[in-house]
Amino acid sequence: MKIKTLHTEDKVDLTPMIDIVFLLLIYFMVTATLIRQEASLNIQLPALSIAPPADTPLPEEHIVDILADGGVLFNGAPMDAPDARDMERLTYTLTRLKASAERVGMKTIVIIQAADESSHQRTVDVLNACAAAQIKYVSFSAEE
Repeated sequence: MKIKTLHTEDKVDLTPMIDIVFLLLIYFMVTATLIRQEASLNIQLPALSIAPPADTPLPEEHIVDILADGGVLFNGAPMDAPDARDMERLTYTLTRLKASAERVGMKTIVIIQAADESSHQRTVDVLNACAAAQIKYVSFSAEE
């Protein structure tokens, strides 16, 4: 009697692995193209490490300087043009500031420092901006 032995070899099918390799190759080619296009835009994305600390308190007092030429500075930053009567930028800034202060439970105090040579109308314009922002605590101070 003859016994026949079958020799079978185990084969590994490499087709799925080759498919995955080609998909990864296409993925990295596309993302490399996108990264190059993003770099050509010359934009700087914000970093997570630059975020301000969460416990930074808001100041209660804010100073509005009225210059002799009619210019208005809010905490040192220029606001509206000297001939702008409606003071849109100052009103917008004061409104946002008041909303932020109310969320924290603080009062918003505005101190107006008018130059000696400034017009009284400009002071009235600043007071109107404070009234439009519903700020109730307004004070006057001598210019330093």
